[in-house]
Amino acid sequence: MLSSRPSTAESALVGTLHMISPDGERQPCAPLDRWVADVTPEQLRAMHRDMVAARRIDREGVALQRQGELGLWAPAEGQEGVQIGTAHALRPDDFVFPSYREHGVLVVRGAKLIDFISMWRAEELSSYNPYDLNTANPQIIIGAQTLHAVGYAMGIQRDALTAPVGARTDQVSVAYFGDGASSQGDVHEAMVFAASFGAPVVFVCSNNQWAISEPVTVQSHTPIADRAAGYGIPSRRVDGNDALACFGAMREALHRARAGGGPSFIEAVTYRMGPHTTSDDPTRYRAKEEVDAWRRRDPIARLEAHLRGMGEFSDAQAAAVESFADRLGAELRATCLAYATKPALEIFDHVYEQPHSGIAREREEYRAYLAGFDDAEAQ
Repeated sequence: MLSSRPSTAESALVGTLHMISPDGERQPCAPLDRWVADVTPEQLRAMHRDMVAARRIDREGVALQRQGELGLWAPAEGQEGVQIGTAHALRPDDFVFPSYREHGVLVVRGAKLIDFISMWRAEELSSYNPYDLNTANPQIIIGAQTLHAVGYAMGIQRDALTAPVGARTDQVSVAYFGDGASSQGDVHEAMVFAASFGAPVVFVCSNNQWAISEPVTVQSHTPIADRAAGYGIPSRRVDGNDALACFGAMREALHRARAGGGPSFIEAVTYRMGPHTTSDDPTRYRAKEEVDAWRRRDPIARLEAHLRGMGEFSDAQAAAVESFADRLGAELRATCLAYATKPALEIFDHVYEQPHSGIAREREEYRAYLAGFDDAEAQ
């Protein structure tokens, strides 16, 4: 019988690859060193800036939901290392299939601030045009995006069969999902197809230790990355709070896919510092001591310490990054508060191209329902 006791930070990270220690010291990592050999301080500073920006957007999203401006928000604080590190390794033409928590990936892919809030406000035409970012809209159905990613990757293969030699692409498809999703049938079916057809896809599992209120130890006796071997898919298990290690692992996986080597699986061991969503209370199922232990492994502080140790990050640069993030937060809030929500009855518009008696009847029923609230207020 599986134990329900959660892992400690130390036990969860056993066997993971890392390149930067929690105090910022660069350490050798034979499997990944070659993949980061050309990384410059400028690139590291860009990763740090994007992590700070993602956290500021995330915190503002939580605050807006608490104030009634958003219907829901899925916090990602603590997971910036895996999101930013892996996303920085992508090319613009690679196609990403995220879950609902990949705010950092969207930052790197160039999402506009309105893209972060329209979906969580349940507005008309919410979210963004996927082809503007080469990123699918955030997926709410747990694990479904892995099937979409593999389907897209198989499409890449088929396009290559018919395209002229000079026009063939080595584009890669990427699926992001959590440890909870790894127990969904969709994820395993996606890996079967990816392995069977050698699809150019990378699976990125952000193991944040908790599938809502269930610890990852309930889901698996062994590291999640071990599951990939059962499908013949190469895997890496990395410290998800080490952005450089995540970058290196992603570069390796992308190279394999572009070279015709098929799919790869990355398990990034990290931690969700906040609730599963803003409707969750994590204090009911996990101890403060556990959260504090992971907070000491903060991915942003780790990369900043590394940059400072290199002499490549100053107090002035830190202040500039914080100022940039604060401007993003203020703009996100202003964008949200200025959003003009359409009248509720307009939800029935454009359901059908031609007038439809059933829709007309439902519209009138809903009109009467809304009018009932006006009567209650009048009393």
